[in-house]
Amino acid sequence: MDNRSQPLRVVIVGGGTAGWMSAAAIRRQLRTEDYSVTLIESDEIGTVGVGEATLPHIKIFNDMLGLDEAQFMRATRATFKLGIQFCDWDRPGDCYIHPFGAFGEPWGGVEFQHHFFRALRAGCQRFSIQDYSYGVVAARNNAFGFPDEDRKSIGSTYSYAYHFDAGLYAAYLRSWAIERGVRRIEGRVCDVSRNPTTGDLVDLTLKSGERVTGDLFIDCSGFRSLLLGNIMGVEWQDWTHWLPCDRALAVPCKRLGALTPYTRAAARRAGWTWRIPLQHRTGNGYVFSSQFINDGDAQDALLAALEGTAQGQPRLLRFSPGRRERAWCGNCVAIGLASGFLEPLESTSIYLIQAAVIDLVNLMPRPGSGIDPRLVAEFNRLNEMQYERIRDFLVLHYIANRRVGEPLWDYVRSMPLPESLDHKLQLFRSRAALPNYQYGLFARDSWLAVLVGQGIVPDGYDRLADVFTVATLDERLVNFRNRIQTNVDAMSSHGAFIAEYCRASEAAASEEAAA
Repeated sequence: MDNRSQPLRVVIVGGGTAGWMSAAAIRRQLRTEDYSVTLIESDEIGTVGVGEATLPHIKIFNDMLGLDEAQFMRATRATFKLGIQFCDWDRPGDCYIHPFGAFGEPWGGVEFQHHFFRALRAGCQRFSIQDYSYGVVAARNNAFGFPDEDRKSIGSTYSYAYHFDAGLYAAYLRSWAIERGVRRIEGRVCDVSRNPTTGDLVDLTLKSGERVTGDLFIDCSGFRSLLLGNIMGVEWQDWTHWLPCDRALAVPCKRLGALTPYTRAAARRAGWTWRIPLQHRTGNGYVFSSQFINDGDAQDALLAALEGTAQGQPRLLRFSPGRRERAWCGNCVAIGLASGFLEPLESTSIYLIQAAVIDLVNLMPRPGSGIDPRLVAEFNRLNEMQYERIRDFLVLHYIANRRVGEPLWDYVRSMPLPESLDHKLQLFRSRAALPNYQYGLFARDSWLAVLVGQGIVPDGYDRLADVFTVATLDERLVNFRNRIQTNVDAMSSHGAFIAEYCRASEAAASEEAAA
C-alpha cells in the first residue's frame, strides 16, 4: 500500500487554549485528506486558564480561522485592549503605557526617538514621549475606534488586542474545530508506548482502556508536560535567576467604573498585580516571588487591591520560569505550558501558543514521508528565539527600577543580565538604537515605551537627526501631538463602543440586575 495515500495522524494531548488553538489551526490550514486530528482531554483535569489578556497577533489568528469578531467577542465576554499600563515600576507614583503602535513618525529617514531625544537635549521638549503615541492617548482617554485602513492616516498608527475569558475562548474554538472534523476523546492518558528502536511515541492508552495511535503527538498537557518532559525526557531550562517570581494568585471581582481599554500591571513589594477588565467581571492576580513574601501575605495584598467584591477565593499557581531545552523531540511537539512558561507581564502566553502552532503548521511533516530532522531543528530554533527575546524584554521591566530598600527590587536591579539584553541596553544608552526584529517579539516601539518608561535616557542620538533646526523640530513635535489629541477627542468611549458593537447578553443582564 502507498503510505502517501494515508493521512498523517495528529494526536493532541490536552485541551484548553493550547490544545484547541492547535487543533483549529491544523484543521483550517491543512487538508483533511492529508491530516487527521484527534484531541484527548479530560474533564477531570482542570486547565490553568488565568490568561485573559492578549497581543494584536491574536486578531491575525482569528481572522485566519474566519471568526466573526463581534460574535467571538460576545461569546468570550471580550473587551478591546490598546496596551498595558505599568504603575510604580520605576518608582512609586510613576506610570506609563506600553501601547500597540508607533511613537511619532520617521522624519528625514530618521526614527522618531532620535528627534525626540535631540529635542530633549536642546531643552525644547515640553511633553512626555507618551504624548506621541496614538494608542497611549486613546487608552488614557478610555477611547476606542478601529484603526484607519489608510496607511497615510495618523489613525492607522496603532493596533489592538483583546481581553477575554480564556476558558470561554477554548470552548469557542472547541466547537469550531469539532464542527470541522476534529475528533475529541474524553479521557485521561495512563500509559504511553514507544518504539524500542527510535524512541518515538507509538500510542496512548487511556484510563478507559482505549488506545489511540498517532504519527505526530502534540503535548498540550500544561505544566505536567506529560509527553515531552515525562516520557521523552527533555530537560527544563530554569530562568528563575533572571525572573524570580514563581507563584501567582488569581481571582475575579465585580467590575466597577469605566471599561478601560488596557491591562494594568502595578508593581508591588514582592512582585506585581494585574487588572484585566472584561465585560462581565474584572480579572485580577498577583505574580510574586516566594523568596520575598509568603502565600498568605500575598493573598491579603491581592484582596486589598481589588476594586470590587471578590468572586470566590484566590487560586494559587506555582511555576518555574523557563523553557524545555527542545520543544520538538522525535515525533513529539510541546505547545503552551508543556513547552515553557514566562510570567504574563506582557501578555505573551497565548502569543507563544499561536507562534508555535503557526510554525508547526508551516513545518508539518508530509504524510508518509517521516519526520525530517531539518524541520525539527528549524522549529526548535524559532521556538528558542521567541522565548529568549521575550525573556529579555520581561527582565528589562525589573532591572530598571529605583525602588530602593525593597528586597526583590534590590535583587533584580543588581543581578547579572543575559548577554543579549545587556547588548541591547548598551546600544540604546549610547545612541538610542532600538532592536528591530524581523521575527518574534517585541518591536522597536515596544522597547522604546519600556526603556523610557523605566527611566532610561540615552546619552546620544543619531546625528542625522540634526538635519532640522531646533525651531523646526519643536514645531513638528507640537503639531504631531496636537493631531493625535484632535483625533482621539473625536473617538467614542470604549464602553460605548463595546455596548454598540459586541455587548454580551449575560454582561448586559448582570449590569441591569446590579442597577
